This record gives sequence, C-alpha cells and structure tokens, in this order.
Amino acid sequence: MAVRKILVYGNPLLRERAEEISEIDGEIQTLIEDMAETMYAAKGLGLAANQVGVLKRLFLMDLSQREEKLPQGLLVFINPEILEAEGELYEEEGCLSIPGYAAKVRRYARVLVRALDREGNPFEMELSGLAARAVQHELDHLNGVLYVDHLSPLKQKLFKRWWKKHRPREG
Repeated sequence: MAVRKILVYGNPLLRERAEEISEIDGEIQTLIEDMAETMYAAKGLGLAANQVGVLKRLFLMDLSQREEKLPQGLLVFINPEILEAEGELYEEEGCLSIPGYAAKVRRYARVLVRALDREGNPFEMELSGLAARAVQHELDHLNGVLYVDHLSPLKQKLFKRWWKKHRPREG
C-alpha cells in the first residue's frame, strides 16, 4: 500500500472521463488499497481514481466518522451509476483536489446507486443527506466534473480569483 499524490485543480486528468473497469484484478485491488490509504491520510470522506491520476470508474467513500446512518467503514464503488434521484440539498462541499476551498452546491437529496464492490459483486444502495452528496460528488469526478463547475458564473469567477492566490505550489 502507498499514499499516492492527489491531483489538484488545473490538472487536465481531473477533466477526463474515466473508463469502465472490465476486470477486477490485482492491479485494481492495489489501486483500491492505495486510494484508501491516500484518502485516510488526507482526512477525506471520498476519493475518485482520477484524483490520483488513474482514469478508471472507481471511487471510495468512508463517511462513518461523520454519518452514523451509513454502513461503517470503507465503501468501494466500481462502475457506479445513479438509478434514481430526488429532492434537493444546497450545502457546502469541499474537495481534496481543491484544498482550502468550500462552497455551497445544489445536489439531489436522495439517490439510488448501483455499482460493483471490490470483489465484483453488484449492489444497490439508497443514500440520503451527506452520503447522497458524496456519491454525486465522486461520480462527477469520474465524469471529469468538479464541484466548482456547479457554481454560478459569478461564484466561479470568484473561485478562480481565490485559486490564483491560494493554490498549492509544486515542490
């Protein structure tokens, strides 16, 4: 297991659509382990594969410290898709790829998601609140979309101005 570098806003891989995973092999299992270690080290609630530079349709979530209604521990979503969505939330989000910035984003309040687990078994899960927002946020990553893309044009402009001043320096 290894902590991988999390790509930050401006990296072109964050804007690419991830590819379906056709085989869950040792390489994917290693990726899952590395992503989990990376997410926990960064104190994140979720992490998509393209955030660590791998264009595969895979994300992880562990909201157990913040959301008691979720199953405890790490959740792995391979080739996820939202089957149903309803309601509306307008709450603050942040992202490991945009460190130090948070903004309110409109999301569905409830989603029904279908995916494969790390062994390749299909499952469906109905989620609401923070869990529903996290699934939508991570699924956006797999489609090359960042949460700041959901902001109004004025708020996007303000974000870009903020980012120029505060973005992490490579080093």
